[in-house]
Amino acid sequence: MDEKTSIVPTRHIVTAYDEQLNKLHGFIKDMGLLAGEQIIDAVAAMTGRDSELAARVMERDRRLDELERAAEAQTVRLLALRQPVANDLRVVVAGLRIANNLERIGDFASNVAKRSLTLDTLPEVSLARSMAPIGRAVSEMLANVMQAYEDDDLQAALSVRDRDEEVDRAYTALFRELLTYMMESPQRITACTHLLFAAKNLERIGDHATNIAETICFRIQGEALAVERLKGDDTSTVTVMPG
Repeated sequence: MDEKTSIVPTRHIVTAYDEQLNKLHGFIKDMGLLAGEQIIDAVAAMTGRDSELAARVMERDRRLDELERAAEAQTVRLLALRQPVANDLRVVVAGLRIANNLERIGDFASNVAKRSLTLDTLPEVSLARSMAPIGRAVSEMLANVMQAYEDDDLQAALSVRDRDEEVDRAYTALFRELLTYMMESPQRITACTHLLFAAKNLERIGDHATNIAETICFRIQGEALAVERLKGDDTSTVTVMPG
């Protein structure tokens, strides 16, 4: 990666150290871009009943796995050869944690695509289109948190963290709608069950984007956030009665 696209400026006496750090950041930046595309395409495949697009999402998940392995190898190399301490150690450890979260985001996007393939074989359920707003929300969260990572921006990371409750509440609302729909149309139970799992995958993507935001905060501040983030997922207590 050249100096123009470097995420962190050169600041060490040993130039090779900065090059190795920027290589790690490059892997993470590539993972973030690919993971964002995976979310958008997985939701589009589901709402548009596009089996070919779903298959491409599932195939591209391998690339995210490869990038995570590259990030892990680069982290081990930095730890072994440079033995970073203090702020530098936080940069390296944060990079590894972010790469792990991005790989999991890719897995969840691939799972959404896989569910869409099954849904394509069943009668269409109109509530499938309700996945789009949640998909947009978590996609925006990921894009914003990756920008916060690139800019080392604490306030931007905190803003992403605050949006997690919004995604949880949207997921709870869709969960309730799907339960009601299944009671009213038992013949749609199979399709709705797949939608429930897909919606949960998107909600988990929001959680991982929030984890990345909290990792950025730790990287900048040197300590974990003291205040627990608000939760809006009430699905464990949701009940829907017939009629």
